[in-house]
Amino acid sequence: MSENLKKLSDEGVSIWLDDISRERLKTGNLEQLVRDKHVVGVTSNPTIFAKALSKGSAYDEQVTDLAVRGVSVEEASRAITTFDIRWGCDVLRPVFDRTEGLDGRVSIEVDPRVARDAAKTAAEAKALWWMVDRPNLFIKIPATEEGLPAITRTLAEGISVNVTLIFSLERYGAVIDAFFAGLEKARENGHDLSKIASVASFFVSRVDTEIDKRLEKIGSDEAKALRSKAGVANARLAYALYEEKFASDRWAALKAAGARPQRPLWASTGVKDPELPATLYVDELVAPGTVNTMPEATLEAEAEHGEVRGDTVRGNYDDARAHMEALKAAGVDYDDVVKVLEDEGVDKFEVSWNELLGTIERELQDKGPAS
Repeated sequence: MSENLKKLSDEGVSIWLDDISRERLKTGNLEQLVRDKHVVGVTSNPTIFAKALSKGSAYDEQVTDLAVRGVSVEEASRAITTFDIRWGCDVLRPVFDRTEGLDGRVSIEVDPRVARDAAKTAAEAKALWWMVDRPNLFIKIPATEEGLPAITRTLAEGISVNVTLIFSLERYGAVIDAFFAGLEKARENGHDLSKIASVASFFVSRVDTEIDKRLEKIGSDEAKALRSKAGVANARLAYALYEEKFASDRWAALKAAGARPQRPLWASTGVKDPELPATLYVDELVAPGTVNTMPEATLEAEAEHGEVRGDTVRGNYDDARAHMEALKAAGVDYDDVVKVLEDEGVDKFEVSWNELLGTIERELQDKGPAS
């Protein structure tokens, strides 16, 4: 057991792995990470699946069966991805049971091509929930403006949701409101609120990447001195907003009815700039009741040389606000930054999804019955 990862877990941070693949499942690697590295959850996205399908032979048997059956590319993609997620849920089920549903969760994302269509997103969420059929599943819904009503609608059905692609504080506030509304409707619909879970995935490193690019363009010494700090500052202010929203009377009423809070989840925590410490977005975002979903390289770096110093979020709100003000004074348009990041995030996942479909189509053709 890694001492650093144990310290992180003891501080109230749930360690999730931002990756899944058939190879990882077949070899028992995921079980090993749960056993030895304090991993208590898994997230996936279209990019992760596209990468997994493009390497190795772990999917060959299933793809061959699908090809023989003559299924469509769309049906094959659902069969392949939900197979991995269902298996992951089963691996994590002991954690789910041990933590009484707090952790042991595995996330699958709705088709990113419908991210700006609330009705299709909600329908897709219901279909995935039915297909995987595991209580420790999370359905990932992007926090686009159009996605907000889909979040509410999905929670109202008693389906647990991982809200993804959150970049701005304003949108995060709207996500929490959508969560509250979903639970209120779920209660009206007769669902047991204690069985419904949610996390809000606030992206970190991409904020630094976009803002640092703009600071470099500004070019002054003052601007350059502000680099690589916005991602952490933005996330810390998100936690402040979380504390504020979950101290409201509205939440108190839901909590009294058995609801669980929607936990903040730090996503995109692998550093993009090789000059930055590999554990930056882990060690600087330690706070109780949070989740940090890490690529395996970040997980290993934290295990080897992380510096867990206790809570690094709640005592730094003033510094975070001051940093965001300094960025504004330097000429960085925060609203434009987060809009660009959201648009890019949706576009990147759509590209990855199309790559996944293309890979599956080629595999089905290669392994189908000879004409």
